[in-house]
Amino acid sequence: MDQLKKFELSAPRFAKGQFQLIAGLGGRFTEESVDRIPLLWEKFIPEIGKVPSQIGDETYGVCCNPDGEGGFEYIAGVAISKLDDLPERYRWIELQEQSYAVFEHHGALDTLGQTFQAIWKDWLPNSGYQAADAPEFERYSADFNADTGTGLLEIWLPIKKSA
Repeated sequence: MDQLKKFELSAPRFAKGQFQLIAGLGGRFTEESVDRIPLLWEKFIPEIGKVPSQIGDETYGVCCNPDGEGGFEYIAGVAISKLDDLPERYRWIELQEQSYAVFEHHGALDTLGQTFQAIWKDWLPNSGYQAADAPEFERYSADFNADTGTGLLEIWLPIKKSA
């Protein structure tokens, strides 16, 4: 008898995120258009290592500037040390010091949506926390390979204690 495998979310670790500047290519998306985010990454990948003042080799997918109607901005980017020489085509955002629940995503990128669903619909409502008004981001390790699903992908959810 074939049973559907229940999606399992690994327990988060809790971390204090440090101030960071993230710069890259961005666009506005809705729940209906999130399937276009990989195209943004395809445009950005050739720029990795060429962004002025880039720090490290990790990449970031930052969800920010929600419009209250399900729309948000997404930036595929890297950490930078300063904004001085950043070309205008790049979008940038400041990540402030903030408390986060950090989840590891395991498996292929096409199951990333399931991880987000499990975080927002299962874990968060039962956690004693609520989402803080701050950007949520994905952090991809320097050795992350989207084709093989190897490397580390973390989802950093900004949180605060529920009242």
